[in-house]
Amino acid sequence: MSQEGKTAYSQEELKEFEVIIHQKLSSAKEELTSLKESLSKKNDSGTDYTASTSKLLEDGADTLERENLSQLAARQQKFVINLENALIRIKNGTYGICVDTGKLISKERLKAVPHTMHSIEAKLAKK
Repeated sequence: MSQEGKTAYSQEELKEFEVIIHQKLSSAKEELTSLKESLSKKNDSGTDYTASTSKLLEDGADTLERENLSQLAARQQKFVINLENALIRIKNGTYGICVDTGKLISKERLKAVPHTMHSIEAKLAKK
């Protein structure tokens, strides 16, 4: 069936998207847990003996790595929240509808970016 004229996805289609979102959510949460564990290990690690110059370089590298891990964790946390919000939109019947145009977002786009709230047309128009 063509998407033209459709204003919402069927229950079967929504179930399909829900499965995709749950799969992505599961792996995103695992990744977030892993990042948080790496961050806590980085915060715990301290060496008692190192030469002062190499210790300074090592501390700088550790700080940079901690900042990178922290940014990755924040990005992953945002992804998890966006996926959870998509599940809420499925339940309240607004999933797959572009917030800018009010039209259905293409299935291909939703499969690639299941948490999106914007059609590709709306996304490109904002650039």
